[in-house]
Amino acid sequence: TVLEVLELSSNVLSGQIPFQIGQLGGTLKRLDLSNNTLSGTIPSQIGQLQGASVLLNGNGFDNKTAPLSLCMLHRVGVEAFDLAFDPKFCPIERNALSDFYDSAKGAEWTDRTNWLDGDEYASYCDWTGVTCDDMNHVTKLDLSNNGLSGRLSESIGDLTFIEVLDLSDNDIKGSIPTEIGLLSKLTYLRLSYNAFTGVAPESLGELAQLQLLQLQTNRITKIPNITQLDESIYNNSTFVTDCGV
Repeated sequence: TVLEVLELSSNVLSGQIPFQIGQLGGTLKRLDLSNNTLSGTIPSQIGQLQGASVLLNGNGFDNKTAPLSLCMLHRVGVEAFDLAFDPKFCPIERNALSDFYDSAKGAEWTDRTNWLDGDEYASYCDWTGVTCDDMNHVTKLDLSNNGLSGRLSESIGDLTFIEVLDLSDNDIKGSIPTEIGLLSKLTYLRLSYNAFTGVAPESLGELAQLQLLQLQTNRITKIPNITQLDESIYNNSTFVTDCGV
């Protein structure tokens, strides 16, 4: 006999969730500890419950982020983590950077200091190449010449406070995602010297604050008209693609 459902919601439970709960990974399909008075930190071992529904809402957990593995369980088929979209527990920008890391083959980067290094609660603002403001919003991501490959994740569009994005001199493939047009504060965008292909998204034209754009030395066949760029002022901006394209 294996335990598949642990339903203890609205049961006046208090104290901390025991870390041993992770030992139920692989068999448990539903964990419901919602609407109790549980406190402390959500243990990282809950992230081992892949394939389970995890319900923890309505408790008094410390004002600390949930373990990253738990916040990202939706990527491996978890039915639900009810706090996954609560930014207090699962910051949107941390989720986005984690997706970005996996899509760009982060394990192969030249320098990946602090990125997904096993500390489930580490601040993404301490990850190499990431700069944050006082509110822990990502304002700059500079991973130029750092061995990135794979593709650029659509989740890049969740970094809505970013002003500088420099991924130049890498080997990122595929198309530039349309979601890049959601980065309304972006002023500086360098994607040059990669292996991007296809048509650059029309959404680049929605970047009203953009001052510098570099896309040269890719395999991009068409670039939209970006009227906000005044090349007489920003003479470093360039729209050059590969020779012969």
